Amino acid sequence: MATETNKFQAIISHCKEYGFIFPSSEIYDGLAAVYDYGQWGSELKKNIREYWWKSMTQLQDNIVGIDAAIFMHPTTWKASGHVDNFNDPMIDNKDSKKRYRVDHLIEGYAEKLKADGNTQKADELIAAMEALQSADDFAGLKKLIEEYKISCAVSGTCNWTDVRQFNLMFATEFGSTASSEDGDNKVYLRPETAQGIFVNFLNVQKTGRMKIPFGIAQVGKAFRNEIVARQFIFRMREFEQMEMQFFVRPGTEGEWYEYWKETRMKWHLSLGIPKEHYRFHDHVKLAHYAKAACDIEYEFPIGFKEVEGIHSRGDFDLSQHQQYSKKKMQYFDSETNQNYIPYVIETSIGLDRTVMMVLSEAYVEEDLSTPEKQDSRVVLKFPAKLAPIKLAILPLTKKDGLPEIGRSIMEECRSRFRCFYEEKDAIGKRYRRMDALGTPFCITIDHQTKEDNTVTIRYRDSMKQERIAINQIREIVENHIS
Repeated sequence: MATETNKFQAIISHCKEYGFIFPSSEIYDGLAAVYDYGQWGSELKKNIREYWWKSMTQLQDNIVGIDAAIFMHPTTWKASGHVDNFNDPMIDNKDSKKRYRVDHLIEGYAEKLKADGNTQKADELIAAMEALQSADDFAGLKKLIEEYKISCAVSGTCNWTDVRQFNLMFATEFGSTASSEDGDNKVYLRPETAQGIFVNFLNVQKTGRMKIPFGIAQVGKAFRNEIVARQFIFRMREFEQMEMQFFVRPGTEGEWYEYWKETRMKWHLSLGIPKEHYRFHDHVKLAHYAKAACDIEYEFPIGFKEVEGIHSRGDFDLSQHQQYSKKKMQYFDSETNQNYIPYVIETSIGLDRTVMMVLSEAYVEEDLSTPEKQDSRVVLKFPAKLAPIKLAILPLTKKDGLPEIGRSIMEECRSRFRCFYEEKDAIGKRYRRMDALGTPFCITIDHQTKEDNTVTIRYRDSMKQERIAINQIREIVENHIS
């Protein structure tokens, strides 16, 4: 049975064994911090994406969605500040040549201090780091590392280079090099999806006849050349974001910021995750344009980590794009008879991190032993609405017409929700396999089914079984997933 300290590794192993997440290009020994979603991981990810999209657009009166291109004009990233400011402080160990993100190096040492019972010292270290980060004091960060004698995990030495900045954007060339007269054909893989929303602000506002306040949502891939990508799918170089930019009248941003903090936390709690597993973390270091910023953090097996950010961005983004593009980004407010550049409240949640959060919350190892028999199971207790497979249909035998009944149930249900049909192995093994995949309902067809058109339904979490009519199956499952 996994303890809390090794639960994270157990989840990673489970994901690979049961077709959720694989190391990318594994037959070539993989590619660092890049992962592929398998048959059930892609279903889980799709369900989370659709649940967010529906709650953010379909169930809102004043939020619409777009799908902007990954490639954008390179001036976009100059205007947004990413070319000049999208950097992380890094440091190299001269002996091992290993590169570290400074905050990861210090946080890792703080975790060791806490494990050794030095919680106060760890908290003091983190507070000192955050203060130095706020001041962009790189010399002070190096001095802090030296004062605490933080060593390299590979060489074991404290022989460090100076702290320096590292830009996180991936650059590539656009079109034919030969066709570029000035040779300036560099473009970037977008490091965030938000800018695709900002540059389309007027397009959406005018074509949708949108009135302030309103929002634009987007789900899409983003790319960051992380110095040290780690912790499974928590920090990757290719990832997916679910973002919504909400445009408001200047002067109302404070109340909308609080509104979206509360609304987004309600969404998280709707996943069935207890409130005590979440917390808000206010940013110590604010961007120069930010009015306020906080993270929603979830308690992963590796500790509290950010899943979603809520930011009050002022009018920085639209003002910057107005300046660099020379196109007016103003909105005429008929209620106040004024032209202004709207302020923005951003909600940005990592889809991959949400997958990891849902997996972490769902993964349970249960001891089912009795005095007569040793027994256990690994089960993923997904909310039914997010489960990759909603219903497993399991004929007790491969003969006597039972498979035919199972197939007819499959045809009846598969257009409404994801079903899985299996005849192989003993019924107990099939139940355990469905538990490991997180399937909330299993239907067993036996010989009594032929007599009275009833089946046995098994509930994943309680393992309770009851007899129901075949014509009740779809309704029961749909009631749970809705």
